[in-house]
Amino acid sequence: MAIRPPAAEALTVADRAVYLDDADAVVLADLHCGRGDASRVAAPIDAGESIRQRVRTLLDRFEPATIVFAGDLLHSFDRLPRTAADAIEGLWANCVDAGVEVLAVEGNHDSRLADCWPGSVADAVTLADGTVVCHGHAPPEQRGHRYVIGHAHPAITIEGVKRPCYLFGDAAYRGGELLVLPAFTTLAGGVDISDRRAGDLPSPLVSTLGSLQPVVWDDGDNDTLWFPPLRQLQRLL
Repeated sequence: MAIRPPAAEALTVADRAVYLDDADAVVLADLHCGRGDASRVAAPIDAGESIRQRVRTLLDRFEPATIVFAGDLLHSFDRLPRTAADAIEGLWANCVDAGVEVLAVEGNHDSRLADCWPGSVADAVTLADGTVVCHGHAPPEQRGHRYVIGHAHPAITIEGVKRPCYLFGDAAYRGGELLVLPAFTTLAGGVDISDRRAGDLPSPLVSTLGSLQPVVWDDGDNDTLWFPPLRQLQRLL
């Protein structure tokens, strides 16, 4: 198993999200509320109460000053299902009740977000420690020492089991650290990076996929598994 790089010491991953210690912030991306309606899933299990409970668990664990939703809070481009609007409004209220600052970044699916999100929405935000958070479908105007993005939905297959994963690289984008988050929704299958190259991931911020380290959070053991850079790991898969 790979050793966690020193540059990642300020990062704690949990349940498809990350806590940034120096910024005192939790960041998560790609909730895709309303996906259950769009895909005709019998019960939209990842909407509403399920997401609120998972987010509240993160807030209770880390007690952050700030929570950032890094884009694609919604799934549908052209309509706003009532279940999705209710989930978004309830999520906002839950975070406000917890006393945290709530920030939202617009993703490429979020054309209707202003219709249900009570707060402001930015293209990107810069946190107190200089971390830039954006969705990842377009380069941010801001520059920082670290970039945290979603959008790509990375996953990896280890011993025949496909798992959501993070991707981390030091000096991987504009000379800064890059952290790619897995999709927070459990309805997303994920883009398997086991045999892919940079051009296969839908983000202009990912240009050196082989140098990025996959990171898997094992919810059963509440443990974080750091793997070697992908170009080394692919030879072992």
